[in-house]
Amino acid sequence: MAVHDGANNKHEVAVAPMEVSVEAGNFQEADRLDDDGRPRRTGTVWTASAHIITAVIGSGVLSLAWAIAQLGWVAGPAAMLLFAFVTYYTATLLAECYRTGDPDTGKRNYTYMDAVRSNLGGAKVVFCGVIQYANLVGVAIGYTIASSISMKAIRRAGCFHTNGHGDPCNSSSIPYMILFGVVQILFSQIPDFDQIWWLSIVAAVMSFTYSSIGLALGIAQTISNGGFKGSLTGISIGADVTSTQKIWHSLQAFGDIAFAYSFSNILIEIQDTIKAPPPSEAKVMKKATSVSVATTTVFYMLCGCMGYAAFGDAAPDNLLTGFGFYEPFWLLDVANVAIVVHLVGAYQVFCQPIFAFVERRANAAWPDSAFISRELRVGPFALSVFRLTWRSAFVCVTTVVAMLLPFFGNVVGFLGAVSFWPLTVYFPVEMYIKQRRVPRGSTKWICLQTLSISCLIVSIAAAAGSIADVIDALKVYRPFSG
Repeated sequence: MAVHDGANNKHEVAVAPMEVSVEAGNFQEADRLDDDGRPRRTGTVWTASAHIITAVIGSGVLSLAWAIAQLGWVAGPAAMLLFAFVTYYTATLLAECYRTGDPDTGKRNYTYMDAVRSNLGGAKVVFCGVIQYANLVGVAIGYTIASSISMKAIRRAGCFHTNGHGDPCNSSSIPYMILFGVVQILFSQIPDFDQIWWLSIVAAVMSFTYSSIGLALGIAQTISNGGFKGSLTGISIGADVTSTQKIWHSLQAFGDIAFAYSFSNILIEIQDTIKAPPPSEAKVMKKATSVSVATTTVFYMLCGCMGYAAFGDAAPDNLLTGFGFYEPFWLLDVANVAIVVHLVGAYQVFCQPIFAFVERRANAAWPDSAFISRELRVGPFALSVFRLTWRSAFVCVTTVVAMLLPFFGNVVGFLGAVSFWPLTVYFPVEMYIKQRRVPRGSTKWICLQTLSISCLIVSIAAAAGSIADVIDALKVYRPFSG
């Protein structure tokens, strides 16, 4: 780049954002940058809360009535409160790891993996990366399945209303998965988290909409029944349920509840959208986490408990699409449209870290490639040949896998079980111990390790229950049968 002499030529110089510096006299440009030279972050408690709620109040809420049905009135709500507490507590530990060193001026960790690399290093970074990104891919697949089930349910609700409940109203979910994939290819061209804040807010509103409808229908059904259904210990062992199935389903229920609270795998990425101190990003994130977890727990308790109260042992694994409810059919349609809109946003919230990871690696490997770096900006979209190719391919792969595995409840339980311990508990605990130099063998160290080991046991048990159910489902399933 040609050298220019100060203020006389300041209007002629085209400076890339990362090249701007106060020393060069570009004060106006420098004001738009944070301490790490990146564009100034603008996130607040409310935008962070919207991202979390979008990630947390997802399709998992719809399986909670089924989960409580497996555990009963005592263990079901208790398990939900326990998972809520563990998720909130470990999220506050993880929020402390966004910066290494000073909470206001320390080095930023842009991703979950960066935080693990700064605090733990070594093979744990690879382990974290594999678990985190595999989980995010799994969530993308799960959300594709869930959206297609809701779109299919809209058609079935109309069919039941017209033809009566005796009509099977069967149809394939494959076309709906393809439609969802096409929409995701479009939204995937939005470059990063900062540009999808509006999508998260819309998705959060949608999540409250369908959760509220499910809650209202559950209350109405309970009143119609003349009282609460269900029992203290959940589904009874009998002709329809063997003792082995009761055990596996109870374990899977823990996985479903864990999945419903899953957001730690993108917490650092959400925290990286928060504006610079004061107050510190950790303080803002802790407040956003408390607001979000408290809000979602109230919704979860209401939706899960009222769903179980309404249907008892017959609670479906998806409250709004398993046809526990048939009428009013138009209200079911509104709820399922809200689910689909929410899942469009939630898919992006969970996939943006994957997109960013691959694109950072590609930019580092081929910094001068026009294929990778040249962009055309159109509104919130940033179009490049590489982004269009790679992100579209990712969406296509997750869509095809979703077509192969349309088991909503089983997939939800397995994803929750596999990711809960390492991402929600183990890494936050280990990083907090390292960063705060918690003495080995101290009371605090023992309590933190006890929490981690207990959650590991729960995760293994829940994964076993979900795998057993998937194996049972595969015995009678034909791929792409929809």
